[in-house]
Amino acid sequence: MNYIQIAGEPRETTGKKSSKAVRNNGAVPCCIYGEKNINFSTTGKELKTLVYTPDFKLADITIDGKTYKCILKDIQFHPTSESIVHVDFQELIPNRAIKVEIPVRLTGVAKGVKNGGKMLSLLRRIKVKTSPENLVDELIAEVSHLGLGQAMRVKEVQIPPGIEVLVAPNIPICQVEIPRALRSATSAAEAEVAAAPAEDSTEESGEE
Repeated sequence: MNYIQIAGEPRETTGKKSSKAVRNNGAVPCCIYGEKNINFSTTGKELKTLVYTPDFKLADITIDGKTYKCILKDIQFHPTSESIVHVDFQELIPNRAIKVEIPVRLTGVAKGVKNGGKMLSLLRRIKVKTSPENLVDELIAEVSHLGLGQAMRVKEVQIPPGIEVLVAPNIPICQVEIPRALRSATSAAEAEVAAAPAEDSTEESGEE
């Protein structure tokens, strides 16, 4: 697992006024939910590599010399500037189940792509329930067998032991799209094949 180191400063007070004061000082108000809730602040720079990435990463948050292993639970952005205004973390407690969304990584080159199709990613993350001991940073979907027009579904993804999938098994995660030009060419070829027997039949009836 990839851990991002975050340095935090404890917050003695909470509430809207306190949070506004933290932001006015160029920091971001945050909270860790765990065995006990911990309010702290950090900087946008500290959060950058954790927030702005498609990868699943954990956070080592150090406050007053103590480090908490956490996952990103919720984040709020400013509606116009899109700057980070508040972050919630969940502490990882041994043997205590957590719910997370884990990225799906497609591996291999689909047969349909080799034949001119285009791979479409339909579901980038899968929600699961697991414990910190069984947590992984990605789920693998091997797509080499997919032909033109075929899709892979959640139930076909490799799920490691100790992880429970919380989404419907038939939800598609990716599909090999047939390009319009290829569809047109295929349709034209099928039309020619379908028409050929009819033409032969007409010719035969004329000879009789």
